[in-house]
Amino acid sequence: MITYYDDRSVQVTSTVIRVDGRSVPLAEIGMVWHRRGGRYWRVLAGRGALGVALAGPLVAATLGIGLAVWLHRSPTVTLAIVGASVLVGLAVGPLADFLFEFLDRSYARGSREWEMWARWRGRPVLLLRTGDALRFGQIYRAVQRAVENRRPVPAPASASRPPSPQKGIGSSGSSPSPRSRP
Repeated sequence: MITYYDDRSVQVTSTVIRVDGRSVPLAEIGMVWHRRGGRYWRVLAGRGALGVALAGPLVAATLGIGLAVWLHRSPTVTLAIVGASVLVGLAVGPLADFLFEFLDRSYARGSREWEMWARWRGRPVLLLRTGDALRFGQIYRAVQRAVENRRPVPAPASASRPPSPQKGIGSSGSSPSPRSRP
């Protein structure tokens, strides 16, 4: 048995797909496809807030320098205002790294809900629903590999017609063709 993907709630092997304790034998799956759900506006609003948090200190520093020039005060006061503005602007450095990390993770997780469906025993069955795009992609690819590499189920001796080739993953039902990879 080959394990293609394994975490605490999903396991994809050469014989079975297990999601939250529910098992679907790979040999009984006819087709697998995915659907993209609607956007999570909360995620998009969070990304906007991160952008504002990154731009805030820079805008404050620019306004401080503009204020220092506009006030026409003594060189000491102007230098103090410009110095404080530069310090505020420099505060963005360590903060930016921290905020960019959150922004990067936000894009890796995605802003949509993803669903994986399969035709099992002639009916469409929801296998997985998640908002984590990175994890969904890993699981979906594991299922693709498991379906592509599965061995055909031997037909019963009483079958009157030869077994038709199993279609690969995809909503069109077309057989997968190998692609050249760089």
